[in-house]
Amino acid sequence: MNKRTDYDAGQLKLAVLIDADNTQATITEGLLAEVAKYGIGSVKRIYGDWTTTKLTQWKAKLLEYAIQPIQQFAYTTGKNATDSAMIIDAMDLLYTEKLDGFCVVSSDSDFTRLAARMREAGKLVLGFGERKTPKPFVAACDKFIYTDILRGPVEEEASSKDEPRRKPAAQDLKIDKKLKALLGEAVEDSADESGWAYLGPVGQYVANRQPDFDPRNYGYRKLADLIKSCGWFDVEERSSPTDTGKQIYIKKRPGR
Repeated sequence: MNKRTDYDAGQLKLAVLIDADNTQATITEGLLAEVAKYGIGSVKRIYGDWTTTKLTQWKAKLLEYAIQPIQQFAYTTGKNATDSAMIIDAMDLLYTEKLDGFCVVSSDSDFTRLAARMREAGKLVLGFGERKTPKPFVAACDKFIYTDILRGPVEEEASSKDEPRRKPAAQDLKIDKKLKALLGEAVEDSADESGWAYLGPVGQYVANRQPDFDPRNYGYRKLADLIKSCGWFDVEERSSPTDTGKQIYIKKRPGR
């Protein structure tokens, strides 16, 4: 299996590179908790001009979460020098450190080629950014997580500039034709001759097709919860032959 997807949570060595100019400090705890699902953030760096007051909120987070600040002066007004510093550092890390993947935290399209280059080198690339992030950057990552879903209740309340998270009602899911088509194709591709598909391959198919897909974007913690709520599939929980847990299988309902 491809190295970028065949990972064991907690074992991969990851570099977390944060563009402070394009990221809010309120996501820090949620960001690092998300990174921990994929591996160990063995390198944690954040880039910006720390001589200004614009990054004051970030300064309180650096010691608490052991994030190394990288100073980058703004050479010219209106130009973002942080991007270049991050890209140069990322390429240095690619060739000098034994890392399994990179977490690029920014909403800037300038990192599109960097993400693509890391994937070409066989590294797992996780992108983190706001919903305004350009689609080419999203598509260049193995997985892209929107940062608004990483805030806890306190951080969400404190951040007045961003849109609050909204859990969609069930009827909202039922009229989402794009989501219905994506899940339907995933089930068909993963199904056996009887039409039943195991949830694991369904989730993998969806992730491969759409890097920014996440059930949390729709207000659900897990893919299984979203599928049970949408009403498009029959769901069966079967006993696992190898452990005491249940395995979830899904099948398209006739006429759906």
